Amino acid sequence: MMNIKEIETKTMLVPSKLPDAQYVVNPYTGCEFGCAYCYASFMGRFVNEPVNNWGNYVYVKTNAVSVFEKDLKRWSQARRQSSIFLSSVTDPYHGIESKYRLTRGILEILARETYPGLVSILTKSPLVLRDVDILHQIPHVEVGMTITTTDDKLGRFLEVRAPLISRRLHTLKQLHEEGLHTYAFIGPLLPHFRYRPDLLEDLFARLAEVGVQSVFIEHINLKPYIRERLLQRMQHESPEIQDVYRQASSLKHREILDRLVTNLVEKYQLRLRLNRVLYHNQNMPS
Repeated sequence: MMNIKEIETKTMLVPSKLPDAQYVVNPYTGCEFGCAYCYASFMGRFVNEPVNNWGNYVYVKTNAVSVFEKDLKRWSQARRQSSIFLSSVTDPYHGIESKYRLTRGILEILARETYPGLVSILTKSPLVLRDVDILHQIPHVEVGMTITTTDDKLGRFLEVRAPLISRRLHTLKQLHEEGLHTYAFIGPLLPHFRYRPDLLEDLFARLAEVGVQSVFIEHINLKPYIRERLLQRMQHESPEIQDVYRQASSLKHREILDRLVTNLVEKYQLRLRLNRVLYHNQNMPS
């Protein structure tokens, strides 16, 4: 059963540690989708939730819109050139957004202020289509969808309650047809692609087909708390499949996938954002 709690926050525009965003905005703590590979499960420590309870709670920052507006009004014109990313440790469009409309409220402020910096959104949900009217009013906006595979069955296995991959691809197509700039986040780069490059190519082909022009790509993050959750999820899978994931942090594994990605980016004329496949060392502090 999903545990929904209402809380208040003191700030909404937070300096980013991500390589391609200057500030992040997270209207919620926690996420309904409960993806097995998600690094953001460490956020539980801030709301006294155990790491293995990820996907079973959402803390709603009920004053998020008003606090965001106050934060933004303090910014100088020069600072308003900064890029803003929604969201880094939650999904801005998981189900509870339908009720609370915090993401929409934040976007409405950015539209009203004619915010000049880049506003980037990343989600797994078709609910983003609800806000196309507002997105058209923001001068510089892009919408990304996380796409990890073209296999809905595998997607459901790893992304427990997230919308099906096929729906996400269709959402990207609709956003593109609306004239909005879209991108895909292939993260994590699933380990089995090393042994099935045909499946990785199918993923790139589908992205090109729906109008995506650029991609962020990230190797799987296997920090201990993520590895434990993934392997628990795979305990009934064959030893061969489990070994593929256990070995996915090796340099050899990453180099093989990097070469595959380089060839496919060129073949399908996609732009690789940051010019590299991202990798977060599992020994880094979270």
